[in-house]
Amino acid sequence: MKYYAKTLCENGTIAVDDTILVKGAETAAGSRMLEGFEPLFSAEAVTRLEEKGYKISGKTNVGEFGLDLVGEFSYYGDGELKSAAAELVKSGEVQAALGVDMNGATRRGAALSGVDFLKPTYGTVSRYGVVSCAASGEQLGVYAKNADGVAKVMSVIAGHDDKDGTSLPEKQYEYSVTVPVSGKKVCIIKELAEKADADVLAKLTAFADALKASGVSVEEISCDLFELANTAWEILMCAETCNNVSRYDGVKFGHRAEKYRNIDELYVNSRTEGFNFLTKAVILYGSDVLSKNRYKDCYDKSLRVRRVVAEGIEKILAEYDAILLPATSKAQYEAYDIKEAFGKVFEESVFTAVANLIGIPALSACGVQLMGKQFDESLLLSLAHSVERKGE
Repeated sequence: MKYYAKTLCENGTIAVDDTILVKGAETAAGSRMLEGFEPLFSAEAVTRLEEKGYKISGKTNVGEFGLDLVGEFSYYGDGELKSAAAELVKSGEVQAALGVDMNGATRRGAALSGVDFLKPTYGTVSRYGVVSCAASGEQLGVYAKNADGVAKVMSVIAGHDDKDGTSLPEKQYEYSVTVPVSGKKVCIIKELAEKADADVLAKLTAFADALKASGVSVEEISCDLFELANTAWEILMCAETCNNVSRYDGVKFGHRAEKYRNIDELYVNSRTEGFNFLTKAVILYGSDVLSKNRYKDCYDKSLRVRRVVAEGIEKILAEYDAILLPATSKAQYEAYDIKEAFGKVFEESVFTAVANLIGIPALSACGVQLMGKQFDESLLLSLAHSVERKGE
């Protein structure tokens, strides 16, 4: 993990993952390409926290541009299959942490470490000051030990920001864990539960049983939208990432190759040395789906699939108040080679991609995950809180 100036204060301390800008603190997004980059301003979420008396305790390591499972392929990391931010929150060294959820890495990390992470409704938290890769689905969220901790920090950082073109107009959002849950209806997705190992399935069952004890109705349903959403988001995410990381060319900042004979070699050599294998795979795949011969069949079709998925999930959430599903297929990941990463991440993203694709909130808690209607974060937090109280 990477840390910068540790400071304590009355309101607690917040860690910030390495894809979020903090003025004067190196922000490399886990990549050699951005090594040594120090921003001249902080992300809007960081600024809002500091204005309320919180202190930024340090930066936490992430996988290069947040593309891997939980941060294992950071240029600065040790390959551990744990989220640095989630582990820091779990240890109690910080009150909470900020993270960017682009492809589910934050929710997976929280689930593996046994802490909470909320990816809020798209547009409710400013993305100003985020090292952006997939702008149409990435969202800044909060890690904390429990739902109550998430709610407190979210209430500070959420709200309209003129500097972010994707920011929704509501000036401020309030989050709580006090929404009555008795009488609510939650569904479990049968196809996703079947993809989980015995340990994850046990957590899912325990969470469902705790909800039932709080008066929540829990039913299992069948739904094929999650596989469809995963494929569509993989295409859109890779296409947008390919476009966004094109700015990193070794000229203005970041890694620059020492050996080159002309400007073309400078670009090629710098990007070859600066990006890891997974990022290169994402760039190549993104280039392919954006190419003239593939654009209509891949990228354009994925945009249409996004609408179909949104309509399908809306129908489910018209009948149920929330969706309960695994956040990961396993309770613990095993080490693997980076050349397998593109496929590994795609397989795991089936649990998380829907929320990124259509912008709904998703909460990782107690090793599992809840998704709900847009702006229904307080209900998700309250459902998780009702379970967490029983475990105290």
